[in-house]
Amino acid sequence: MEMKGSKAETTKGKRFEELVVYQRTRELVKEVYALTRRPAFAKDWGLADQIRRAVVSILSNIAEGFERGSNTEFIQFLYIAKGSCGEVRAQITVAQDQGYVSGSECDRLADTCRVISGMLSSFITYLKGAKLQGPKFTPSTRNWAAEETEKRIRDLRAAQEANIRGRRPPDGV
Repeated sequence: MEMKGSKAETTKGKRFEELVVYQRTRELVKEVYALTRRPAFAKDWGLADQIRRAVVSILSNIAEGFERGSNTEFIQFLYIAKGSCGEVRAQITVAQDQGYVSGSECDRLADTCRVISGMLSSFITYLKGAKLQGPKFTPSTRNWAAEETEKRIRDLRAAQEANIRGRRPPDGV
């Protein structure tokens, strides 16, 4: 049985929604939105908006990077997500300093951010060492009809060239 947050569990999946790091971040988004709905926090529109944007940025960059189709781009977006994770930690301390969240809530959310940041770091390390570079670099499977059409076009061009040079066209054309 794999431990939650292990590298294998973090990286498995064919859809970004299946990634554990995405799921954990989604839970963090829910918590941050719940906190920022509290009357005192909600009145500080600037801070509430900024922390919401930062936490959604983590989630969005995981998704966008995954969909880019290359490990290089995915890694770039995971670094951005990791930066946004740090931003959320900083903003939650501002919220604590303003009395919008308790010390224990701040600590719990900061710990969650650190866990997510660690998962992102592990994922980045894994992707940097991966032999496959993502679907963008995987040759697509071609169907027989497309290959046959390309062969006929090549043969037709060869026949035209042979005709121009006064030679006999290749057999079958």
